[in-house]
Amino acid sequence: MRELERKYGKYAVKNLPLLLIICYAIGYTTSFLAPGLLSWLSLDPRAILHGQVWRIVTWVLIPPGSSNIFWILISLYFYYSLGTTLERTWGTFRFNVYIFSGFLFTILGSFLLIPLTRLIVPEIATMPASYAEAAFRSMSFSFSTYYVNMSIFLAFAATFPDVQVLLMLFIPVKVKWLGIIYAVILMLDLFRGPYYQKVAIAASLLNFVIFWLQSRGWQLDPKQAARRAAFRKATGGSTHMRGGMRSGQASGGPVLHRCAVCGRTPQDDPNLEFRYCSKCNGSYEYCQDHLFTHVHKT
Repeated sequence: MRELERKYGKYAVKNLPLLLIICYAIGYTTSFLAPGLLSWLSLDPRAILHGQVWRIVTWVLIPPGSSNIFWILISLYFYYSLGTTLERTWGTFRFNVYIFSGFLFTILGSFLLIPLTRLIVPEIATMPASYAEAAFRSMSFSFSTYYVNMSIFLAFAATFPDVQVLLMLFIPVKVKWLGIIYAVILMLDLFRGPYYQKVAIAASLLNFVIFWLQSRGWQLDPKQAARRAAFRKATGGSTHMRGGMRSGQASGGPVLHRCAVCGRTPQDDPNLEFRYCSKCNGSYEYCQDHLFTHVHKT
């Protein structure tokens, strides 16, 4: 990821959460003023193959769904806060990759509907074109920003599990429990819903699955990490040797930065950034890959 960021980071879209909220605001306004227009914006793969290529982009304008202006404003602010926090934590490029991969998987999942529908509902091939068009148009609304927003929330819950939010605006609860509840609801929808909803959920959340599988290896057992840090402090360096010199130990001088999880130093990668964690009990320093994913030392 760091190599990709060095090559393509300059093309990352800054303030992407704000742009998403603007798209949702446009979608909500459209749903109030011209609700019939939304059917021309949805991610309908059959219509796209028949020339309505704008749908590849305009489906992002379709809001998650609500008719209460109060909850609309609350949800917009909530997802904006989550998005900006993740963008600051991960960096603009990585947040871009996460969101746009979610969009890409959703688009690919929608096109998977065509062969799946022909396989599961073979009689659709003999239906009049108007019936087939209406069927795909109805299914296309399952591929919306709702599950993309869920992927943002789940990523936030996995990154900051102990952060408290106010449920129903007054009940404090740790975000990890809400993440678990939402994950259970999504799993129930995945198994109980129609086939096109299953595809929409699986495609939209594939980016989170990849993120979660990657992040599993970042967190070490606290005791194991503490033992490693104590060993490095006692030996004055890493357990790995390079050319007769400990990895990360500069010749003729001390190591200024060392990650308490992976043990890397600026000598291993001069592009690494290091920060101390204010939540850990002690002076523990982490590289950019483990600063927000390590287990806090208590």
